[in-house]
Amino acid sequence: MKESIIELRAWRQFVAVAEELHFGRAALRLHMTQPPVTQAIAQLERTLGVRLFDRTRRRVGLTPAGEALLPDVRELLARAQALPERARAADAGEVGRVRLAFVSTIGFERLPAWVREFRRQCPEVALELVEATGDVQLEAFARGEIDAGLMLHSPGHAPPGLLRLAVAEEPLVLAVAAGHALAAPGPVALARVLEEPLVVFPRRIVPSLHDAVFALYHAVGREPQVVQEAIQMQTIVNLVWGGLGVAWVPESVTRFRREGVVYRAAADFIGSGGRRRGAVALPSCETSLAWPADALNPALDRFVDFVRAGSRPAGVL
Repeated sequence: MKESIIELRAWRQFVAVAEELHFGRAALRLHMTQPPVTQAIAQLERTLGVRLFDRTRRRVGLTPAGEALLPDVRELLARAQALPERARAADAGEVGRVRLAFVSTIGFERLPAWVREFRRQCPEVALELVEATGDVQLEAFARGEIDAGLMLHSPGHAPPGLLRLAVAEEPLVLAVAAGHALAAPGPVALARVLEEPLVVFPRRIVPSLHDAVFALYHAVGREPQVVQEAIQMQTIVNLVWGGLGVAWVPESVTRFRREGVVYRAAADFIGSGGRRRGAVALPSCETSLAWPADALNPALDRFVDFVRAGSRPAGVL
């Protein structure tokens, strides 16, 4: 049997009578005459199929059904009253949801600070986080499973078809096991480094950065001796610690303080021909916030504006 629709007006009349326990006073409170209120309550009871009030000539009282219903109806009316303001808040991006994917390198320091501050500023926006590499993020975008992603790539090589906001640029550094000869203080010949077995991330997860690393070897006529691939930067560093080889990683990975691993920066290397320290140009990488151009999510717009306002200059982490 199809239920009749009960309008909010009938529920307001129910609450007025329940709180006044007098039809005449309830009518005055509602700026009505008594007969329409009496008729409305009778119709409400017929629709529900239960009595809400016990009526005598001397008193009006709630039945058990009426008492049980009253708190829920009060909540219903309060939520209905709040709907216009909530709609305006949602349109302004103050209420909603942002599903954000991120690469591990941005999660070492910057992302936690962003999440903490954004949740403080927009407590009614649910910021849902999922760690994912670039290839996984692209698949999630295609399926509509994420709203935005923090992606790693070579400068200016963000995936096409997405809007993007660059949030950080950093150089690559060399991760070396602490007991390795290349970990000793002092200048290091880049040519010597390029002879070492290499632990690297698969090309599919960051194609532009993978190609930039390989170009470093090809520029001096060498082919990288890849001994192991790993997806997560922390795993790559752990494999370096285990002595499998050296690895080129973003500078932010140095915040992953793995005992037994040393990081060497560009200034430590000597290029071919005996050029002095600091002359070697190593590849750099960029992290961008990316999102679909056709996204219709005010909460996402607010998050993008928040990141744009809080991003530091490129190269500063």
